[in-house]
Amino acid sequence: MSRLTLRLPDSLHRQLEQTAENEQISLNQYIVYALTRQLTLAYNVQALSDKVVAEERAAYSALLQTLGRASFDEIQRALAAREAVAPEAGLTPEVMENLRAKMRKK
Repeated sequence: MSRLTLRLPDSLHRQLEQTAENEQISLNQYIVYALTRQLTLAYNVQALSDKVVAEERAAYSALLQTLGRASFDEIQRALAAREAVAPEAGLTPEVMENLRAKMRKK
């Protein structure tokens, strides 16, 4: 385990202590929980409502109408000119397959 020293405003420290006390856990446990929760919220895939999906599709269709049409050669040139990007280190084939399986279930 790693150790981290933080300087917190007194008011925040008191709030964290009070919340940890209310949860009947140590301040350290509560801070680890709060940080973990915040990180996982940022990386969870969440399903969109049918209304939001419909709105996104409508916006996409409207965008396509404003873009016009491109010839096959224009598309090929644009694809050839794009920057090659390496996948993220944690984005393994297994992770991708698990994500695809979850998406198929929705």
